[in-house]
Formats: sequence, structure tokens, C-alpha cells
Amino acid sequence: MRYELIIEQMKAVFCDIPFGITHTLSVLENAETIMNGENVSDRERNIITLSAILHDIGAVLAKEKYDSIEGRYQEMEGPGVAREILENHDCEPDVVDRVCYIVGNHHTPERIDGLDFQILWEADQLENLKHAVDLPEQLKDDIKNTFKTKTGYGLVRAMQ
Repeated sequence: MRYELIIEQMKAVFCDIPFGITHTLSVLENAETIMNGENVSDRERNIITLSAILHDIGAVLAKEKYDSIEGRYQEMEGPGVAREILENHDCEPDVVDRVCYIVGNHHTPERIDGLDFQILWEADQLENLKHAVDLPEQLKDDIKNTFKTKTGYGLVRAMQ
């Protein structure tokens, strides 16, 4: 898989929102760090990488349609955009479906149903926490309690 081409498409979508590009590349870096510390298969690595690149891809369409980039709108709009990009790169249908599931649920930790989704969620939360100001202690504890990978948990603990 040539991830560079998909990254270029992500950048084109976020051309007017540079923060979206920066955030996405940071989430990808976090995901790579977690994957390197965990026992992930090649298939999972592919899905996690694609999910990291495309996880917020619905934000621009959400902003246009709902005047908001709130997570629920990203979850609604992201899978369609992600599917179009992935199908244009001849991704296997089961990979497309899995990435779209993760993109369509990435703000809803209750829907995490596998290591691939868990790693994407942790990678995104790590990045969000870097920019959070004055998080209530209860929220910090809730976030720490939802980190399930040894690597991700170590990274979030190191942020305290």
C-alpha cells in the first residue's frame, strides 16, 4: 500500500484547515509508536495506518453541512469520504469496511471492538490530550482507564 498517495489526498481535503493535517500526521505518528510496541499483524498495521490517516476526514464535510466539526458529525460524514478514497486506491473490500467502521466510530470508545480500533483511539486521544487545557481530574482518570495497550497506557501515564 502506498500510504503517501492517501496522505496527499487527506492533505487536499484539509487544504483550508492546516490544523487537520498537522493533527492527522501526529495521530499517525502516535499510532506507529503504539504499533511498534504491540504485537500487531501486517493486516492490523495496514488498517491502523489507513484509519489514522483518514480518521478525521469527515470534518470538512461536517463543517460544510452542519457548521460544526463535532465528533458525531465527523463520524457521520467520515466513512463516505474514506470509502471513496480507499476504493480509488483499490483497497480490499474488507479493509475498506473495517477502516470505515473505525472512522465512523472513532469518537465513541464504547464501540471499540478490536486491537486496530483500540490503537487508533489511543493515538488520537494522546494527541488530543497534548492540546487539552485544564482537563478535570475525573476526565483524565476516565481517559487513562480506557487505554488498553501497554504502550498506549505508558505514553498517557508519561504525560502526567
